Amino acid sequence: MMPLFTIRPARACALAVGLIVFLGSCLFPALTRAQPPAIPLANVYHQGVDLQAYWVSEKLDGVRAYWDGAQFWSRGGHVYPAPAWFTKQFPNQPLDGELWSGRGRFSQLSGVVRKQQPVEEEWQSVRFYVFDIPIKNTPFATRYQRLKTLVEESGSGYLMLVQQHPIKDHETLMARLTSTAAAGGEGLMLKRKASLYQAGRSDDLLKVKTFDDAEAVVVGYRPGNGKYQGMMGALEVELENGRRFRIGTGFSDSDRRHPPPLGATVTFRYRGLTATGLPRFASFLRVRNDEPEPVR
Repeated sequence: MMPLFTIRPARACALAVGLIVFLGSCLFPALTRAQPPAIPLANVYHQGVDLQAYWVSEKLDGVRAYWDGAQFWSRGGHVYPAPAWFTKQFPNQPLDGELWSGRGRFSQLSGVVRKQQPVEEEWQSVRFYVFDIPIKNTPFATRYQRLKTLVEESGSGYLMLVQQHPIKDHETLMARLTSTAAAGGEGLMLKRKASLYQAGRSDDLLKVKTFDDAEAVVVGYRPGNGKYQGMMGALEVELENGRRFRIGTGFSDSDRRHPPPLGATVTFRYRGLTATGLPRFASFLRVRNDEPEPVR
């Protein structure tokens, strides 16, 4: 008896692969993720910028999060599973901001928001501080007024507005940076009032800190010598532009015994750039462990 239809080998293979992908996404959700949210990122402030074109706010040492109207997304495209009561009164439209629980509490905050099973008591201390709203072809000054209205209308005790203020000149900016740092703050942010909401790094958003910092990915290790014999001596890391260098200071003995794994993103501080454009006197700060834990 002749079959009612036939499937060519290539077609059968494609169907099989599609079935495997479909079943994998159902049985193993940790293997799938969305595209990372397209968000603006900051460049570094240098004297000479026209400060009349910017507003200033405090730089929060929190976890960047993108609210899509229903849930939080990380920079890497994973979901932060917040308790339902936390977002109950949030607007059903996208917001850009940071999950934050106070100055100098990044490690504790990261441990709270990354858990796949949120601990409700821990989330009580967290707030979502919003600093932008993704509206196309609209200057930030106008977006900020819309953002302010949304926060006020929500009535949520967990949704907060990052306050923006005009800044007179470089001397005033530096005085504010000094007072913020003395109070335990990480630094300041400058946002261009006329800027549009666009993904990627630009001078529309500038970070102002008492030291330079950046991120890099761990790609290797160098063994320690002397008192660090048998431990990690330095990390070999790769910048966003593909260039590599070593970080050999800033580590505790525990860090050296248990260094960040290959592929981890680390934050480091440095003092300007060398003649070849690499960070000078790079010193380890921490692992940027702000992505949600994998589903088990």
